[in-house]
Order: sequence, then structure tokens, then C-alpha cells
Amino acid sequence: MKKDSLSGRFRRAALRELWLTFAPALLLVAAAFAVTFYFVQPAPPMKLVLAVAPDEGGFKYYARRYQEFLARHGVTLELRTTKGSAENLALLNSDTPSADVAFVQSGAPGIDQASHVLSLGSVAYVPLWVFYRGEPVEDLRGLQGRRIAVGPEESGTRALALTLLKANGADASPATELLPYERAEAIEQLKAGQVDAVFLVSPAESPPLQKLAAIPGVRLLDFARAEAYVRRYPYLSKLVLPRGVFDLARDVPAQDVTLVAPTANLVVTDRLHPALKYLLLRAASEVHGGSGLLDRAGEFPSPREAGLVLGSEARRYYESGVPLLQRHLPFWAANLVDRLWVMLVPFIAVVVPLGKAVPAFLLWRVRSRIFKWYARLKEIEIQLEENPGRPILEGMLARLDEAEREVNRIPMPIAYAENLYFFREHIDVVRRRITRRLTDAHSDSAPPAVSAMS
Repeated sequence: MKKDSLSGRFRRAALRELWLTFAPALLLVAAAFAVTFYFVQPAPPMKLVLAVAPDEGGFKYYARRYQEFLARHGVTLELRTTKGSAENLALLNSDTPSADVAFVQSGAPGIDQASHVLSLGSVAYVPLWVFYRGEPVEDLRGLQGRRIAVGPEESGTRALALTLLKANGADASPATELLPYERAEAIEQLKAGQVDAVFLVSPAESPPLQKLAAIPGVRLLDFARAEAYVRRYPYLSKLVLPRGVFDLARDVPAQDVTLVAPTANLVVTDRLHPALKYLLLRAASEVHGGSGLLDRAGEFPSPREAGLVLGSEARRYYESGVPLLQRHLPFWAANLVDRLWVMLVPFIAVVVPLGKAVPAFLLWRVRSRIFKWYARLKEIEIQLEENPGRPILEGMLARLDEAEREVNRIPMPIAYAENLYFFREHIDVVRRRITRRLTDAHSDSAPPAVSAMS
């Protein structure tokens, strides 16, 4: 029973020794990981809200393509219908944004105040088409005094139309009537002769647009001063619609037409997760990277002037392409690895050095408790060199026995028990020397044997 009790106390003491050594190291490792985890990006949400105006710039078609791409990568894209680019910017720029991403027309009202909105780049030309009835007019000045459908309130079409009409003084006449018709209604009103002109912002591939260009009596305005417009409004580009590009057989249009075009821009709230920004840029490259009637393959997406700050992820994407992990791994796996590699910092900076330092420290603690007994052992050896008498030698043996008992009580992890046995071997060496001295002293002091012949 006593033996079991001593064994139990020894194990508890050894375990306490291990805890006293390893606990500070574990706390340091935990603190390092906690600090690192604070800087690790949270996992990206798997649902996004896209603000889109159905009648503006062909954005609804693009939105469906983005839905298909994101769905393949496990992200749901929910569409939120808005009135136009101005509302899209307001939704993203709010302190509590109710949308994550949107299509915005360059030059849209409020774009210069959208401090919490970042651009991921321009994704397409959306030219301004001005269709009208009557005699040919030279530029927008000829529309003064007419009934003009300029698009609904808050739309990018209306904002651009009003800017250009005002610059030409075409809105100054009291007879000029600006009508807020939606796209479909504006086209029907022009066909019926109820309006004199319509402003449309749309991709050249839009079927309603191509049908409208083929209607007899409906003319497409040629921006003869397009160069002046793009100089004054940097968010516009000068484009040429080639003769016959809509219908070669019917030669529609019948001549080259010069257009001015804003761009459709993919914009996000600055709170959006970086991984999702890269995923949206990949979607943009797939959806908009092909050639069209007015743009070349690979021309979009691009970091064109849009009046917004270009996001840092977008800059890196245009300079270096898709991040390495996303090139070779599924989106969820690339994001997981990208988040967790930061955890290697505490492992390399703390765990690896501690893996070498802690065992060395534990060995030092164990040896330091034995080394003080080595000092006593050395003291006994020095006294032994002075040829002490028998009483002193017997006292040395008693001190050796005491040292051995005390050392045996030191808590000692099994892995370091060899240090204890080395000390006991050294005690035995000194004990044997003392024992020999005692034996020699006894022989010298014994009386000589009496001869039998005496």
C-alpha cells in the first residue's frame, strides 16, 4: 500500500513538472493562433444580391449570364430590380447596403459621391442610340422643340440624354418636351409617331434596336461631333457602326454611323469579400470576353474610366490574371486554402521554435535539480583526496546515501530518467572508492597474527 502511494505521488509530481514546463508554451501557441485568427478573412457568403435595371443597357441579359456562372461555383445570385444606375449606386453606397453588386452606366448621376462603391471594371460598350422621325438633323441641336423620350427618372439613359441635350442647348426651347417613357413604350410611341425622337442606351446586339433601325421613316442620328463629346466627357467613347452590320441583305444601316457610348460597369460595395470580387471578375471575363458588333474579343472587362475607384483586387486581376489557387482549385477549396495559409505564420514563428526550446528547457530543469547534488558529490571527492580517517569516511557514506534518497524523490519524466541513473552510477563510483579506503584502513589497524611456533 505504501509502495503504491509513493508511486502515485511520484507520477503526480512528474505530471506537475510536465505541466509547469509545457503550459506556458501552450498558452503562447494559443495566443499566437488567436492573434492570427483575428486577421483571417471570414468565409465569403454564398449568396449575393445584384441590383439591375431591366430596361437599361441590356443589363438584365448580363445578369442572367452571371447567375449561371456563379451557380456553377456554388454561389446564388439574387436579382433586385431597380429603376436605374442612380438607385443602384444608392443601394451599394448605403451604410447598410441592401445589394452587393450592380451594373452602373458610366457618367450616372451620383457616381462621384459613391465613396463606398468600388469598380471592378468596364464590361461592355452600351452606345447611345438616338432614333428620330422627319428630315435629317445634324447632331442633337436639330432636336430642339421636339417631343423626345429620354427614359424614366433615375435611369442612366435619362441622365446622359439630359447632359448632352443641355450641352447643345436643345432643351432650352419651351416647345421641347422631354418624356419619361420606359424603353418598350418609347419604341412603340416612336413607331406610332407619338414622339419625334427616343434616346436608348443598349448594346448593339439588342434585337429590338436592330428592328427599329430597319423601320422605314425612322432615322439613326450620326454623331458627327463625336470627338468633341468624348473630349468633354471622358466616360464616353467614340464608336463607328459599320454599314450593313445589322442586315447585310437589306443594307441596314445604309451608311457608317458614328456613335458615342458610355460603358456598363461592374461595381460592388467596398464591404464585399475579396474572394467574391475575384469570382465576379472571372464571370465578367467569361460573359463579356467575346467579340461583338462594336468590340473586339478580349477588349472587356477592362479598367476604363468610370468615375469610381478601381478595387485593389481588380487591379491585381488586370495585371496578373486569376489568382493561382483559383486557377487550379474549385472556388470553395481555393478560398479555404487562401484563408488557412495565414495560420502557418504562428506555426512557423512559434510552434517550430518551441518544439526545440521546450524539450531543452525541460531537460535543463531536470538536470538543474540533479546538478546541485553533483556539487555535494564533488565536495566528497575532494575530501577523499585528503586521506580522512575512518569516522569521516563513514560520514561520507551516510551523506552519499542521503543524496541518493533525495535524488530519487525528484519528479522525473520517464524520457529523462537516464539523468537519474547516471547520477546513481556516479554515486556508486564514489561509494566504491570510500569502501576501499575503509577496507584498507581496517587492514592497517588490525593486530599482526601470532605465530604457532612461538
